[in-house]
Amino acid sequence: MSKAKSKVSIANNLNTIDLVQRNLAKRKRAEWRFRAYGVGAILFGLACLLILFSDIISKGHGAFMQTQIYMEVTLDSQRLNIDDPTSDQQIRQANYDSVLAQALIAQYETGSTLSENTADSFKPLSALDKRQLLNLISTGAVYTIGQRLSDNPQLLNQTVGFWLIADDDVDNYVKNIEHGGKGFSSRLNKQQQEWVNNWMANEQVRQVFNSTFFTSGDSREPEQAGIHSALVGSLYMLLVTIGLTFPIGIAAAVYLEEYAAKNRVTDFIEVNINNLAAVPSIIFGLLGLAIFIGFFDMPRSVPLMGGLVLTLMTLPTIIISSRAAIKAVPPSIRDAAYGLGASKMQVVLHHVVPLAMPGMLTGAIIGFALALGETAPLLMIGMVAFIVDVPNGLMDPSSALPVQIFLWADSPERAFVERSSAAIMVLLAFLITMNGLAVWLRHRLGRSYQ
Repeated sequence: MSKAKSKVSIANNLNTIDLVQRNLAKRKRAEWRFRAYGVGAILFGLACLLILFSDIISKGHGAFMQTQIYMEVTLDSQRLNIDDPTSDQQIRQANYDSVLAQALIAQYETGSTLSENTADSFKPLSALDKRQLLNLISTGAVYTIGQRLSDNPQLLNQTVGFWLIADDDVDNYVKNIEHGGKGFSSRLNKQQQEWVNNWMANEQVRQVFNSTFFTSGDSREPEQAGIHSALVGSLYMLLVTIGLTFPIGIAAAVYLEEYAAKNRVTDFIEVNINNLAAVPSIIFGLLGLAIFIGFFDMPRSVPLMGGLVLTLMTLPTIIISSRAAIKAVPPSIRDAAYGLGASKMQVVLHHVVPLAMPGMLTGAIIGFALALGETAPLLMIGMVAFIVDVPNGLMDPSSALPVQIFLWADSPERAFVERSSAAIMVLLAFLITMNGLAVWLRHRLGRSYQ
């Protein structure tokens, strides 16, 4: 009888062990699937990010290079309408369009720029051909000629070689050929393509770094457009935002965490701060439009106005992150300071705030990076205006880099697609730098309390 019971007990134990092993195997498979789903989600996100960056870089990297065309221009004083070579005003107001047109037309009427295969068969240019030929050179080329003559008036009545900015259609055509394509020719007719090909065969075309993109303001012509004014405007707005948001945010966080009594009023304030952090950014633009412009009658499209609106948008985020940093300071730090006889203000200013400062800086920098990339609130306060000049102060009309990208992306010109992608690359570089700075500060200034 005992042997039978022992056999039954052994069988039951074996069944229990098998059941446990099967359950363990099932749990391990479920855990492995869960981890695989997490890894797959991360890989999917990285793949989407890689595709996005690849698309932006492939479209925008060409904007950092610019096509130039070599022309020999005779600076004839009669065509320039310069009677007094020493007069700066006459040099600035000279008719540079005339000498440039003369240089272009003269080359083709003499056949000097035609290749050997077509030099014998060229025909005199008609009025339409002359206009199409002049369209291959940027309208900003005359400023290059004028600046050269202004710097060196002795060049008057001499033939001087210039590398002139090509029109945006020529720039697209040449870049397409340089990258192995057949040339984007929807805006250039066959005759214009032949002229450009002749220039390329005669080594009159080159690609150089596009310094204009970083040194010029906005322009109707893509080859003359730059982000300088937008960058300066964004810098001014960021300075206003930092100057207002950081001290106000830290002061509010310190008061709510260290001084404010826990009652319905503070609960109401905390709820509203959390709600404001989730409000769409365009609402802050409407708020700025109603208060700063409608009530205080402040001018539109100025960095001070943009900085105030971005301050309203960023302040809840700074307060929340600063409060979290203050909460992270261990109570033992406060107790030790009180035990040594420190007052409430001394505890806060000498111990709590310095120890919480790394977390505050991290949250603030991330908030400022968010403000730097905002477009919607700035559109509501009129910063969508076409601004060419670089602002010299907080009250000068200006644009912002995100708004500049918005304007270029909405333009029908093909070359603006390239420049808007390049501007996005510059903006991403700023955002990545600011986020990297936040991570570095957190690791560099963070302290362990163990």
